[in-house]
Amino acid sequence: MGVLKGEDEVVELCRDLIRIDSTNAGDNAGPGERAAAEYVAGKLAEVGLEPRILESDARRANVVARIEGTDPGRDALLVHGHLDVVPFNAADWTHHPLAGEVADGCVWGRGAVDMKDMDAMVLAVVRQRLREGRRPARDVVLVFTADEEAGGTYGAQYLTEKHPDVFEGCTEAIGEVGGFSVSIDEARRLYLIEAAEKGIAWMKLTATGRAGHGSMLNSDNAVTELAEAVGRLGRHEWPVRLTPTVRLFLEEASAALNVEFDAGDAEATVAKLGPLARMIGAVLRNTANPTMLSSGYKANVIPQTATAHVDGRFLPGYEEEFFATVDELLGPQVTREFVYHDIAVETSFDGPLVAAMAASLSAEDPGARAVPYTLSGGTDLKAFSRLGIRGFGFAPLRLPADLDFSGMFHGVDERVPVDSLKFGVRVLDRFLDLA
Repeated sequence: MGVLKGEDEVVELCRDLIRIDSTNAGDNAGPGERAAAEYVAGKLAEVGLEPRILESDARRANVVARIEGTDPGRDALLVHGHLDVVPFNAADWTHHPLAGEVADGCVWGRGAVDMKDMDAMVLAVVRQRLREGRRPARDVVLVFTADEEAGGTYGAQYLTEKHPDVFEGCTEAIGEVGGFSVSIDEARRLYLIEAAEKGIAWMKLTATGRAGHGSMLNSDNAVTELAEAVGRLGRHEWPVRLTPTVRLFLEEASAALNVEFDAGDAEATVAKLGPLARMIGAVLRNTANPTMLSSGYKANVIPQTATAHVDGRFLPGYEEEFFATVDELLGPQVTREFVYHDIAVETSFDGPLVAAMAASLSAEDPGARAVPYTLSGGTDLKAFSRLGIRGFGFAPLRLPADLDFSGMFHGVDERVPVDSLKFGVRVLDRFLDLA
């Protein structure tokens, strides 16, 4: 009987992880990641590694381990994934989000694509390679984090600030939200590798006025002032700004679609991308979406203050422009403060690591073409980049052409095809040989 292959156990690993409730409701609420961390650490220990569980708070657990490479002179590679998932309403789902059911050729459940699928693929590949005695050329640092879905305070940020020794020698990294396919036709697929992320600015806006009786004249009404400011901000048409990664993606997509790329009308190219247009369209410009409003306590009382929350995202290189525009739109009577603020990141799409990703995809899918893209959201990469680590999103999945993959993230009926998981294991195995 031969050595158990990663392809043969990746589905069960993914199902096991989904069944562990690691819901992150923010504000340090929820069950935490400790149970998932113990599961991952156990699977790594079974094949001879010495994983450590680093707990940042009660049950907020991270797992770290290092695989020694055969060439100690090379820089290390960081492979990272997060163990937490966003909340859900089980009544809305076809299959219970914590059941990890296999149906219609897919593994269903919260975290199936964000990102217990990648966690499972990494575990499957590492376990197979170590059972077979195959070590990579460079050291590989494995990090499974807590709290990514709420900004990484108890996860990536905690590790980089309190345990920087974990990342000794790491210069490059791969993580989530990249390496997935977008079908051009039956023979050709673009594989989108994340090379950039927008920055994050979750802001609380506050207007202060003169409190008074609702029946009287009041020219200093905080609700009016805030509502007008929020309206200006929410309706603002941000200009298109083609960053290097966005431009390269649109050039590659245009060539694949056999259409001429017009930098003056980038939205025309995006419109041809089908469901992916929602994800890519959001990285043509900065965005600022009002999400919450709050004021007052009685219908006939004019309140002294009114507040709103805004989800702002800015492109790499355009943070200063973003905040200057926000302040102009808000006006002098509305102040802003950060609920959460993090950097934008971008790296060039070149070098041996990019070549290794492209080659490993092409070896498993001759119709593959690796292209860079910018993520409108954020990942743990932001924290790791502060250590000088150059990172990419590379969780390889060959997907059915009709699957709305971007809609799976934080959505109802999140699921990942079984064949895609097995494909990812094969690609990651080749990648570790080439990286």
